Amino acid sequence: MSKPTGAPPAKSGKSKTAHVCGECGASFSKWQGQCGECGAWNTLSEFVVEPAGTGGPARHRGWAGRADGAQVTALKDVGVGVETRVSTGIGELDRVLGGGLVQGSVVLVGGDPGIGKSTLLLQALASLSQRLPALYVTGEESLAQVAGRAQRLGLPLDGLHALAETGVEKILARLAETTPTPKLLVADSIQTLWTEALTAAPGSVSQVRESAARLVRHAKESDTGVFLVGHVTKEGGIAGPRVLEHMVDAVLYFEGESGSRFRVLRAFKNRFGAVNELGVFAMTERGLKEVPNPSAIFLSGSAEPQSGSAVMVTREGTRPLLVEVQALVDRSPLANPRRVALGLEQNRLAMLLAVLHRHGGIGVFDQDVFVNVVGGIRVQETAADLPVLLAVLSSLRDAPLLDKTVTFGEVGLSGEIRPVPNGEERLREAASHGFKRAIVPRANAPRGGHFKGLETIPVERLSEALAAAL
Repeated sequence: MSKPTGAPPAKSGKSKTAHVCGECGASFSKWQGQCGECGAWNTLSEFVVEPAGTGGPARHRGWAGRADGAQVTALKDVGVGVETRVSTGIGELDRVLGGGLVQGSVVLVGGDPGIGKSTLLLQALASLSQRLPALYVTGEESLAQVAGRAQRLGLPLDGLHALAETGVEKILARLAETTPTPKLLVADSIQTLWTEALTAAPGSVSQVRESAARLVRHAKESDTGVFLVGHVTKEGGIAGPRVLEHMVDAVLYFEGESGSRFRVLRAFKNRFGAVNELGVFAMTERGLKEVPNPSAIFLSGSAEPQSGSAVMVTREGTRPLLVEVQALVDRSPLANPRRVALGLEQNRLAMLLAVLHRHGGIGVFDQDVFVNVVGGIRVQETAADLPVLLAVLSSLRDAPLLDKTVTFGEVGLSGEIRPVPNGEERLREAASHGFKRAIVPRANAPRGGHFKGLETIPVERLSEALAAAL
């Protein structure tokens, strides 16, 4: 196993080198294939450790550090106040943030190259700059490129200011000099920033961590809202140390299927709102446009029902979504038939197929089973259990489900259909899109068997659901 190359070697005899894990930030004196802290492989890189005392005492301060030192205070004596939120002017972004950007918060936005991170934040900053002083700091583009993109998007430029700089100390100095002082900041990207307190190259673990720490400290002390753009690795995670995601208040991922104009913004961490909240956008020539009714884009819109297809109501954060689940069951030429799940957990699919045989009397031992959630959505909740099994049964029998039917419910190992949270909101979403029938757990069914024109079919056992679907 060859030793990876890291930062350039030390330039003086007093300097030392350390091998830092890119996943957890742990430091080791010698290189090794596996990190001794988090267990990740081939994540250690060599960096120069500056001599003791470099950067001054402020370098090791948390954001709450003060010259006079921190004081022990009883929580009952601390004034909580009210969170000050400001709308970004983009409804879907506000939804993911929990109702708007909280002043003094730091939001990390990650995503694949070219997905639209810079476009989204430039649009948001252009709207915010009409109400609050704002600054766009770019370390990857020239000011002419930023201005040209803003003009192509048709954004107002009168209140939008930009700075092409990568040194954190210089950025903070410009913020202090600017009048009025910017209360909103976008740093694009955190991997290009560096601090004079360290000798490592920009983008290294130590530089990313220290640069982010200084911006977080500035945000908390000055009550400034900060957006950090983050690169992603080939595995899909935020590039840099894992501690970066712990330091910020919210972590958002911008995702999109290759060749599709639709983009999904998802919150994986949010101290001021719900996690797994979802915002949907469409990329156009004039930038990103909101999709106020995302359920419509995740449904096929086919005029006639298709075999192997079932529509479910899932929840992403606080939003109910109609999603189509497709299944293909075909005779397998292999000794071990394939089980492929896209948008669902592979092990859960195997478990559901076992329940289908044990309690439904339907075996697919000699069949390949492929299940896909349309639109690139990844469903993680158990409400998808019943729709998946109904789609598998529909494909196996080559018979579509009854027209305008929607379903949701968790399937237990004993074949029972268990209720899921927020059943009424799911039914309301289905009724608003013209569905006529809903196969749901009995505990989620409304009294009287109808809900806003939607006929509900309550089921308690898997066998009941299979009989009601076809």
